[in-house]
Amino acid sequence: MRDYNNLPANHFINSFINEDLKTGRYGDRVHTRFPPEPNGYMHIGHAKAIFINFGTAAEYGGLCNLRMDDTNPSKEDVEYVDAIQQDIRWLGYDWDDRFFYASDYFEQMYACAEQLIEKGLAYVCELTPEQFKDMRGDTAHPAISPYRERPVAESLDLFRRMRAGEFADGAMTLRAKIDLASPNFNMRDPAIYRINHLPHHRTGDKWCIYPMYDFAHPLEDALEGITHSLCSLEFEDHRPLYDWVINNCDVPCKSRQIEFARLGITYTVMSKRKLRRLVEEGYVRGWDDPRMPTLAGMRRRGYPAAAIRNFCAEVGVAKSNSTVEFAQLEHAVRDVLNYEADRRLAVIDPLKVVITNYPDGQTEMLDAGNNPEKPERGSRRLSFSNTIYIEKSDFMEEPVKGFHRLYPGNEVRLKYAYIIRLDEIVKDEAGNVIELRCSYDPNSHSGNDTSGKKIKGTIHWVDSLSAVPAELRLYGYLFDRPNPDDCAEDEDFTDFVSRDSLLIPPLSYVEAELAAADDGRPYQFMRQGYFIKDADSTADKIVFNRIVSLKDSFAKKQG
Repeated sequence: MRDYNNLPANHFINSFINEDLKTGRYGDRVHTRFPPEPNGYMHIGHAKAIFINFGTAAEYGGLCNLRMDDTNPSKEDVEYVDAIQQDIRWLGYDWDDRFFYASDYFEQMYACAEQLIEKGLAYVCELTPEQFKDMRGDTAHPAISPYRERPVAESLDLFRRMRAGEFADGAMTLRAKIDLASPNFNMRDPAIYRINHLPHHRTGDKWCIYPMYDFAHPLEDALEGITHSLCSLEFEDHRPLYDWVINNCDVPCKSRQIEFARLGITYTVMSKRKLRRLVEEGYVRGWDDPRMPTLAGMRRRGYPAAAIRNFCAEVGVAKSNSTVEFAQLEHAVRDVLNYEADRRLAVIDPLKVVITNYPDGQTEMLDAGNNPEKPERGSRRLSFSNTIYIEKSDFMEEPVKGFHRLYPGNEVRLKYAYIIRLDEIVKDEAGNVIELRCSYDPNSHSGNDTSGKKIKGTIHWVDSLSAVPAELRLYGYLFDRPNPDDCAEDEDFTDFVSRDSLLIPPLSYVEAELAAADDGRPYQFMRQGYFIKDADSTADKIVFNRIVSLKDSFAKKQG
């Protein structure tokens, strides 16, 4: 027996569901669904819908179905069906045996359409799409429909002939007979079936007429026994049509539609059409490009699924649309990776350092911690010799005020190793610095420092004898303006694709053991950011994606 005094009350969706439970509208059931159209890859906006639908069902001990809304054969593909399932499972959700397709219900939908015709609530219309638009009316004038009073028998005959394939695409539609003067234009006798002779990815050539989304969706929910149809806010004006379809068709459940705000994020776009353009026009390398807001892209980039779930929870459930800073998503990613990622050393822009008083040809192994947040992970061994690489940015020949790294005569500590002092700068004929010569203090080992020195700067490094060359892909925002959708008439959103969204330094080095890094395992390259091995890696070349930098502007802003 459910405890009605202890129901979730985090937001308005809970309030609606709690009300229905207390009145017994659906008995003791809470049953949601996630119904993506398989016409593209899912993005971070879909993650919020997944989180809300699957999460709400779990919160109430209910069920959530996965359903492919495959009512438009011109855009759908099995590739997307498979990708959607992979993305949802990666996020940590499962639908058990409740996996359905809208096409499972084509016969029932057709029967409901005939039922509406027989009731005088639907008719076959022969207006072209252009005529339909021209006769839709405006706020001061009702729509016009010259076929509205077509006899029931005639509409039924034409509809059956539409199914039989007698008419060309666009020649006829089936329209619901509701209210041509409705202030809600979705109710002005909307089309509920159209002719489309394209083959369907599941039903082949069996059908040449397909239900419109606003007709199919409520029927799918009702036929599956969905209690609460949770969808994004753009469907709020469609809710009267949703209810009309359910109330006028013979269905087993009167599902309730509840709308929530969509997720918008700065420096990206969420339109599938626009994302498709980015792929097809070569602005990115594919749907799973790590710069894309697709879940496939974020997974490849190395975003943890837990971080995306946490982000959705932090954004919350609202009733009005808003745009969230991309930095908030990055903060959620860092928050998880800080605990999950082991620390490693990598040099992105190397500068050679020779330690002149360290024995030539000698190598020693140093202890280095894996993750200070998880000491149970133990330590690893680092090789150290008289030739190492450091970051060029850790050296200045003429230091500015506050610079505590290497400059002539100054001492710094090498992470996990010794204190070194810069003694000499070696340049080529053009005056470029090509090598630094330093001396080290043998009593300054970080694990047993007896030097007594107080050093302000610590820098990272790699051993030149064991370090592995690697391609490090440094990803930034895909667009260089916060709202690329906000375009002037003479602009296109692609005009704002950032040239700096992917930077690949010419030569980088990583710790030797990273040559055998596990796929899917994140690392923090100290002082550089969080990285993960990319699928492009081969035996001859290891490739790492930067998941996110270490800088957290969002956390500082919140603090």
